[in-house]
Amino acid sequence: MEMGSVIQFLENKTILVTGATGFLAKIFLEKILRVQPNVKKLFLLLRASDAKAAAHRFHNEVVGKDLFRVLKEKCGPDLNALVSEKVTLIPGDISHDDLGVKDPDLRQQMLDQIDAIINLAATTKFDERYDVALGINTLGAKHVINFAKNCGKVQVLVHVSTAYVCGEKGGLIQEAPYQMGDTLNGVAGLNIDTERKVVEEKLSELRADRATEEAITLAMKDLGIQRATRYGWPNTYVFTKAMGEMLVGQLKENLPLVILRPTIITSTFKEPFPGWVEGLRTIDSLAVGYGKGKLTCFLGDEKGVIDVIPADMVVNSIIVAMAAHVNQPGEVIYQMGSSVRNPLQYCHLKDYGLQYFTKHPWINKDGKPVKVGPIKVLGSMASFHRYMAVRYLLWLKGLELANAAFCKYFQGTYMDLNRKIKFVMRLIELYRPYLFFKGVFDDMNTEKLRMAARESGAESDVFYFDPKCIDWADYFTNIHIPGVVKYVVK
Repeated sequence: MEMGSVIQFLENKTILVTGATGFLAKIFLEKILRVQPNVKKLFLLLRASDAKAAAHRFHNEVVGKDLFRVLKEKCGPDLNALVSEKVTLIPGDISHDDLGVKDPDLRQQMLDQIDAIINLAATTKFDERYDVALGINTLGAKHVINFAKNCGKVQVLVHVSTAYVCGEKGGLIQEAPYQMGDTLNGVAGLNIDTERKVVEEKLSELRADRATEEAITLAMKDLGIQRATRYGWPNTYVFTKAMGEMLVGQLKENLPLVILRPTIITSTFKEPFPGWVEGLRTIDSLAVGYGKGKLTCFLGDEKGVIDVIPADMVVNSIIVAMAAHVNQPGEVIYQMGSSVRNPLQYCHLKDYGLQYFTKHPWINKDGKPVKVGPIKVLGSMASFHRYMAVRYLLWLKGLELANAAFCKYFQGTYMDLNRKIKFVMRLIELYRPYLFFKGVFDDMNTEKLRMAARESGAESDVFYFDPKCIDWADYFTNIHIPGVVKYVVK
């Protein structure tokens, strides 16, 4: 693998980015504009009905964010001119053919000019409606690769997936592709056309029964989980992402294809500044629940490894992989995580939460600091059910009876406890497959990419993506948790 300066590679390039209002896409855009303002053009595809709606979303959800403050300080009043010159907004939707681009002139311009495509469009909800997840994560991947093959001068496609397409597999998880029809449990018959028909038939049946929108949403969420578990995947998200990988692998022909599989993505480690994050990610829900005093116990293997990777490292790996694979036909998979090179255990994560919220307690709605203590970690589902029954459910039942007897005198206490129990039960159900996850992600290909970058003058200091340099205690207590509190929970 030969590569030179990444900054030079980016000069005069035209890049299409899908999912342009997403977390990683914003960091990607900011990085490119900051380190290589001589990029030729960035086509940003975002879901919008027209150009006006696209511009509104872009200004509110992308450049209006604090993430761009370093770039604003660097460019001053010239930032708007830079964005106007370099960025072309594309109203569209990857769940449609031709990426839903309605303007034929704009579509032709894209087909003629694009050098590289970064597919970041995804829905990441574990329990997303099956029709939505299949449309974006699976069929969307097909539409992107078909569009790429029609581009006259495209040199590489980077398709961003997730490391958790492996399901609940343990041991060392290889950077290996999925073949069309592969399943995790050996059950035969997985066919993407069939999955699409299943969705269409279910929707037709629900509409014929005049189901409400709420009932349709619930039914489609249930259908996604049913179809995923039928073939061995724990949820709709990872199932539809795995099928997306199958499609791009099958349809690539001679197109250079990179599939990048990040693990759990956390706040920025270093650039444009430490701690920027958006949206509650898996582990952040737990941290916030704990800080607010809602989480006094949790379920999981204390010695288990949780694989997290800062967002800026993921973006840097995307950029370096793009530069390394231009005009290199074939498919390569990069797993971007920390579990092999710098493993982090759940027990340490628990300690970091206690340290941070003891020093910086959460202030509740009454203006009082929430006192946190050591969290009880339960090592099995059986011990979790026993703990909940003894500690909460009997007490809740007693409160319910007392509440009825005393004319709802205990209503506030009852509602508060009931809410806390529901919060814990929902988190457990959603994250259960990962609480006892026994896998670590092989990153041999990723390490080869890092070595090639170091050896060929690819500005490793600018495009750093080696998690070995992270001090997890410092990162969580001084960067990540403060970032979540500042940018997400506010």
